[in-house]
Amino acid sequence: MVPFYALITSFVLFIGLGFIGIDCFQNWQTSLQAAVAIMLLLGASAHWGSKKEDLIRMVPPAFPRPAAIVTVTGVLELLGAIGILVPATSQTASIGLALLLSAMFPANVFAARNRLAIGGKAVPGLFARTAIQLVFIAAVLLAGWG
Repeated sequence: MVPFYALITSFVLFIGLGFIGIDCFQNWQTSLQAAVAIMLLLGASAHWGSKKEDLIRMVPPAFPRPAAIVTVTGVLELLGAIGILVPATSQTASIGLALLLSAMFPANVFAARNRLAIGGKAVPGLFARTAIQLVFIAAVLLAGWG
């Protein structure tokens, strides 16, 4: 949930900075790109921190090498955070991130159905996880294509 709250809060903050005259946040898309980057950096940080084992448990048993999957998806989130901020790569990054988020969705379903926890806190239910994932996908696509 932290990445979701970070996305919303930072987007509102960056829009506010644009309203008070900070040039780099004068339009909504730049604000959204920065907010998406923050969301991705927070999400990626879990791939190497104390929550890594929780993320590994989220990978459905049908997938081999869950630790490697968690590491690779963390690296892809970091690259996506950078790519979404670079005008020359933002569209490509947004497509890649939307595909990545879609590919990671089975882990969210598995976690919700099995009532797993991340950092000691229960993951949201399937409906909420689905809604959050759709917000993330919309945010990355709008950030790259808006």
